[in-house]
Amino acid sequence: MSRILVHIKKLDIVIKSTVSFQDHFFIWLYAAVITAAEIITAYYNPLYGIACHVVLLVALLLHASLAYKQEINLVYLSLSLAPIIRIMSLSMPLNGIPLVYWYLIISLPLFAAATIVMRFAGFKPREIGLTVGNLPLQLLVAFIGLPLGLMEYLILKPTPLVTELTFQYVWLPSLILLVSTGFLEEFIFRGVMYRAAVETLGKWYSIIYISYIFGVLHITHRTPEDLIFVFTVALLFSIAVGFFRSLLGVSLAHGLTNIGLYIIWPYLLR
Repeated sequence: MSRILVHIKKLDIVIKSTVSFQDHFFIWLYAAVITAAEIITAYYNPLYGIACHVVLLVALLLHASLAYKQEINLVYLSLSLAPIIRIMSLSMPLNGIPLVYWYLIISLPLFAAATIVMRFAGFKPREIGLTVGNLPLQLLVAFIGLPLGLMEYLILKPTPLVTELTFQYVWLPSLILLVSTGFLEEFIFRGVMYRAAVETLGKWYSIIYISYIFGVLHITHRTPEDLIFVFTVALLFSIAVGFFRSLLGVSLAHGLTNIGLYIIWPYLLR
C-alpha cells in the first residue's frame, strides 16, 4: 500500500508539472486584466470597467473551451466568476432598493453561476468544503470574524446599513450578510476557485493566486490599507480551508466580519 501511495504522489507531481509556462503566463495575465478593470471601475469610469470585465469574461470562457482537454481549463472557467461578480454588482437596476437587499438580489445569479461551474467541473460538495468538518475548530475560526470586522471598520468607517441596533432591525440584514456575502464569497473563492486551481497548480500556489484575485476585487473601496487587510485575511481563510477542508468556519467568520463592519461597529463606535 505504501508503494502505491508513493507512485500516486509521484504521478500527482508529474500532472502538476505539466502546467506549461504559457498557462502560468495566461493565469497571471488574466489576474492583471482583472486588476486593471477594477482600477478603471474605481478611479476612472464604471462603464468602461464593466466593458473590460465583459471582454474578460468572454476571453476566459473561450479559453476554457479551447483548453477543454486539459485540467487548466477548470482554472479559466472558475476564474470567469470574478468578472461576473463585478458585472452583476454594477449592472443590475437596483436604484430605490435599500442597500442591504442589493446583496441578496445580486447573490442569486452569483450562486447560480458558481453552482453551474461546480457541476460542470464535476466537483462534489465535500470536495469544495461543503461539510461541517471538525465543529469545535470551525467555531473557533468563526469567532475570528469579530475582531476582523472591527479592524476593517477602523479602516473603512462605512455608514451603518440599519437605522437602529435592535433585534427587529438587525436580524434580517445580518442573515443576508451572513449568507449573501459570507457564505457566497467563500463558496466562490475558497470553494470552487480554490478546488479548480489546486488540481493543477498545487496548494500554496492556489492559496496565493486565489487570495490575490479576491483582494483586487476590493479595489473599488479605494483604500490601499483595506487591500492589504483583505489580501491578508484571504490568505488566512484559504489556509484554514486548505487544512480543515471545510467552508463552515470561514463562511461564519466572513459573515461576522461584514455584520460587524456594516451593522454593529458603526453604532458602537460612532
